[in-house]
Amino acid sequence: MIVSRLGCPLNAALQQFTRQAPSRCNKTNLKFLRRQMSGITYRSGAFKPKPDEMPFGLLAIICAVIPGLFVGATISKNVANFLEENDLFVPSDDDDDED
Repeated sequence: MIVSRLGCPLNAALQQFTRQAPSRCNKTNLKFLRRQMSGITYRSGAFKPKPDEMPFGLLAIICAVIPGLFVGATISKNVANFLEENDLFVPSDDDDDED
């Protein structure tokens, strides 16, 4: 979407730099372009086609989340062991304060 918003201003600047005739990219065209790209119907009222789906989208999400959970759990376990070995935080000392 950012590319579509920057397309006309960059094209107009490029044409001014190369001394060509300015294009028809003005604010009304930018508003039309932005309005045209959003929504589920065309201006004529016809429905836009269904977006392409990734065939193994759920599998890709699972393959990204599971290793992330394991890496996060390993890091937190190592940090907890480091804190306990250096007597920075000991869970048994924390339990005594509840009495």
